[in-house]
Amino acid sequence: MFSQVFVGGILILFLDEIVSKWGVGSGVGLFIIAGVSQQLIGGLISWPGLGGVTGFVPSWYGIVAGGASLGPTFTSQWFQNLLFDPGKLLALVTTVFIFVVVVYAESVRVEIPLSHSRVRGARGRYPVKLIYASVLPMILVRALQANIQFLGKILNSQLTQIPAWLGQYADGQVTGGLFYYLAPVQSRQDWMWFAFATTNEPWQIALRVGIDLAVMIIGGAIFAVFWVETTGMGPESTAEDIQGSGMQIPGFRKNPQVIEKVMNRYIPQVTVIGGALVGLLAVLANLLGTIGNVSGTGLLLTVSITYKLYEEIAEEQLMEMHPMMRQMFGNE
Repeated sequence: MFSQVFVGGILILFLDEIVSKWGVGSGVGLFIIAGVSQQLIGGLISWPGLGGVTGFVPSWYGIVAGGASLGPTFTSQWFQNLLFDPGKLLALVTTVFIFVVVVYAESVRVEIPLSHSRVRGARGRYPVKLIYASVLPMILVRALQANIQFLGKILNSQLTQIPAWLGQYADGQVTGGLFYYLAPVQSRQDWMWFAFATTNEPWQIALRVGIDLAVMIIGGAIFAVFWVETTGMGPESTAEDIQGSGMQIPGFRKNPQVIEKVMNRYIPQVTVIGGALVGLLAVLANLLGTIGNVSGTGLLLTVSITYKLYEEIAEEQLMEMHPMMRQMFGNE
């Protein structure tokens, strides 16, 4: 197993280098898009009898054709079947909602005007997006939660009697104690006690959901700040990049410290807000469920990476059009 993971990691690393050098976007990002897209397509069109869960389209084909029934109209069971199985309307609405919100958040930005210090008339803008740190810090938060749960399982398997306040396990799954409240909510079955059978009290489930929400929002903001500072996207690094490119902010002295002060007005605040928003969306997607049972973090990553890939392709096309545009205006 270790050898398979090692060889697979090396292959992904090489493929990422090839895509980054000769293609558009990131190879790892394309792998994430491919994996999540497969789940989404399967959740939409997977036909019954093929070994998987029946997709959204075949489910509604069976409902319309009379092969499946939602039950008596406008009853509690009818609404439950309409929203969950076989109707799955809630998963469809959640998936579309996450797509729309992430695309809108990616387009919301503060554009800082720039001008070239030597070339008169050369102007540009530095965009500070609402999701400035991208969705990748959410992986770090989920990894931290996964490590905590892994620690709980190790203690449960190694200790003869684990304290009840620390964790209670049944069939390898945590059902109570501190590790239960720190466990992330992965699906509707984890919190909808009124629709699915559960052994936990409603106040216990509500406390778990509240802790997961707080961890993702606060942790998302903290890890977003950490990500920005360690990847060279902070105010200081951005100011040095702008200074090195020969650009400056109109109305301000050409000095890295001055540019950094201007960047400090926007980047830290936008980073925290964007990280908290992404954490909220990730928890919301897990709570309500998505098409194909895609995780909230995976869906956010896919939409964000796809949107950035679209922007990079548009930028490449614009750069290729520059010679044609210069020729059209008679500059060549």
